[in-house]
Amino acid sequence: MAGTPHNSFKKKLGRQQQLGIWSTLASPQLAELLLGCGFDWMLIDTEHSPNDLSKVIEHLRAAEARGVPAVVRPSWNDTVEVKRLMDQGAQSLLFPYVQNPQEAAAAVAATRFPPHGNRGVSGGSRGAGYGLWPDYFKRYADEVCVLVQIETVSALAQIEAIAAVPGVDGVFIGPADLAADMGHLGNLQHADVQQAIDDGFARLKAIGKPSGYLTTNEDEIVRRIAAGVDFVAVTTDGALIAKAASALMHRLRQG
Repeated sequence: MAGTPHNSFKKKLGRQQQLGIWSTLASPQLAELLLGCGFDWMLIDTEHSPNDLSKVIEHLRAAEARGVPAVVRPSWNDTVEVKRLMDQGAQSLLFPYVQNPQEAAAAVAATRFPPHGNRGVSGGSRGAGYGLWPDYFKRYADEVCVLVQIETVSALAQIEAIAAVPGVDGVFIGPADLAADMGHLGNLQHADVQQAIDDGFARLKAIGKPSGYLTTNEDEIVRRIAAGVDFVAVTTDGALIAKAASALMHRLRQG
C-alpha cells in the first residue's frame, strides 16, 4: 500500500542547488507544459495570483505527474489557510512577510498537529492519502518543509534569529517588497537594495541556512546561482511568456 510521499525538494535543500519557476497565471495546463522543460521545482502562488484552492490542487496534480516538487505560497501567514493547503497535499510552504522569530514560529506551528503545533487534524483528506496512508501521522512532519520570506529592512536585521527558529528549513529574500521598504519601489536593481540582499545571503551562508530567491533579471540570476543561493526561481510563467512573445513580434516586425 502506498505511503506518505517523500519531499524531494526538502531532501535536496542545502545539498543540491534547485532552479525553479513561479506559477502565477492560474493555469495548470501551462504549469504542466513548463514542468516538462527541466525545472527542478515550481512555486504555486496564492498571494499575488488568482489561484484558489481548486487551482492549487490541479497544479499539485500536474507537478506530481511530472515528478517535480511544488512549493505553495499561502496568501498570508494564516493557520486556517495553511491547514486547508496541507489538507490538499501541500508539503512545502513559503510563508510571505515573516517579520520576526515569533511569526516564523507561528508558521511552523501551523504546519504541525498538536501537541507540536495547532494544525487541525484530518486523516481523510487528499494530503493524508484520503486515509489510505497508514504511516501519515507518523511521517508527515518529516516531509513538511517550512520556508519563510524576508521582505523588509526590519526582518532583514533579524534574519539570523528568524532562521534559527526550530522547524524553519530555509529563508527566502523577497526583493520587490524589500526594495519598496527601502524607498526604491519597482527598482530592485538599485545598488542599495542589491547590497542589502547580498548581505542577507552572506549572513545566511555564514550560519548554514538554505536560502532562496526569485528574479527575472538574467544577469542577476547568473550571479545568484554562482553565489550558491540554494533554491532560485529563475522566472515566472507570465514573465517568460511576455518576454518570448514580445521578442518574437519585435523580430518579425523588424524583419
